Amino acid sequence: MKTAVVVFPGSNCDRDVAVALEKITGTAPIMVWHAETDMPAVDLIVLPGGFSYGDYLRSGAMAAHSPIMREVRRRADAGAHVLGVCNGFQALTESHLLPGALMRNAGLKFVHRWVELEAVATDTPFTGRYRAGQIIRMPIAHGEGNYFADKGTLDRLEQEGRIVLRYHGDNPNGSARAIAGIRNDRGNVIGLMPHPERAIEPLLGSVDGRAFFESALEALGG
Repeated sequence: MKTAVVVFPGSNCDRDVAVALEKITGTAPIMVWHAETDMPAVDLIVLPGGFSYGDYLRSGAMAAHSPIMREVRRRADAGAHVLGVCNGFQALTESHLLPGALMRNAGLKFVHRWVELEAVATDTPFTGRYRAGQIIRMPIAHGEGNYFADKGTLDRLEQEGRIVLRYHGDNPNGSARAIAGIRNDRGNVIGLMPHPERAIEPLLGSVDGRAFFESALEALGG
């Protein structure tokens, strides 16, 4: 599986996700600088976590207007698989590749801890190795992870099976309907606030994130 990781000024999880991808796929991803205008032929494009452009304006707002994002949008519209983690999820909503918005956490504080999540949609390229309803453990680290959308959009996400992950038990940021991750209507663009790349080895505290990348490896052709 060929992958690319977009690197924005202020990204701090690009290397984390690159390590995870290489460990699980056996191939190092191509690191693509935000100012590039072309994307190599890959099976998966990842927008990593961090604080792109220092989170000025809104988290992900400036990243959404980076030169490379025009190509990411074009590839996504053509059916390419795109994953946004944390700040990457924020950039996907700001780019209108995913609906809704990520607002300040309900407690108005940065939250950095492990959370339990329910695997809701298990028919995505990233969740095929989870069982529906399975409780998994991953870390979060964000100040603006409070997912918001109007009632019609939330109902549509529910009805169309587009909620990928929910917070289980404790909602750490006030996210509507405890949403932790969603997908687009075609299923090729997924955004989530938790960090699966930080849960791939026992030394890190959990291996529950491995299945996320192993599912992608299996679904996207190895």
